[in-house]
Amino acid sequence: MRGPGALGAGRSLLELSDPRSVATYSDYAEAQGAVDHLSDEGFPVDQLAIVGSDLRQVERVTGRLTWGRVLAGGLLSGLWLGAFVGLVMSLFTDDPILAVMATTLGAGAVFGLVWAAIGYAMTQGRRDFTSVTAVVATSYEVLAEAPQVAAAREMLGLGAPAPVHTGPLRTYGEAVDAARAEQAGRARPDDGSHRTATGEQGPLA
Repeated sequence: MRGPGALGAGRSLLELSDPRSVATYSDYAEAQGAVDHLSDEGFPVDQLAIVGSDLRQVERVTGRLTWGRVLAGGLLSGLWLGAFVGLVMSLFTDDPILAVMATTLGAGAVFGLVWAAIGYAMTQGRRDFTSVTAVVATSYEVLAEAPQVAAAREMLGLGAPAPVHTGPLRTYGEAVDAARAEQAGRARPDDGSHRTATGEQGPLA
């Protein structure tokens, strides 16, 4: 049994310290492809996370349910159960294995038919179909640690932060160099001069 410490450690593995959005996709395969591209380019993918939002339950109807299908499914399940029990019993008895298997297969078939019939009869025709159910997300967001967001967006051709990058995809090193150059340009101090209203350069007062 896991204690609170183990649960907390497991949760910390799923959380980033300062997550910021890199891109949002409508399909998980697209989000997975983006992370795979970043991995191929050498991006530190241990600083990424894919988060599904707006969860919804989807039930896909696969067919119509009839007495024939119910009994056939019950018979098949019973035969599988009988075969398993027969193989186990044959290890602990001196009786011929064919006799043991015949007995357990027959008992399993009867049990499967009766069990399936009872279960279907209890629904009283309120669910005459078969289906599969899954929980899916409406959108998938790729998150990254704050210092890596600009580089990730550049490598994915998304720009940083918003404009679309129309050039070729950059490698991780190229994206980091571009981000550092941009930061250095913003932090460059004034050269101590200014221009007058007529466009001529004059000394600062």
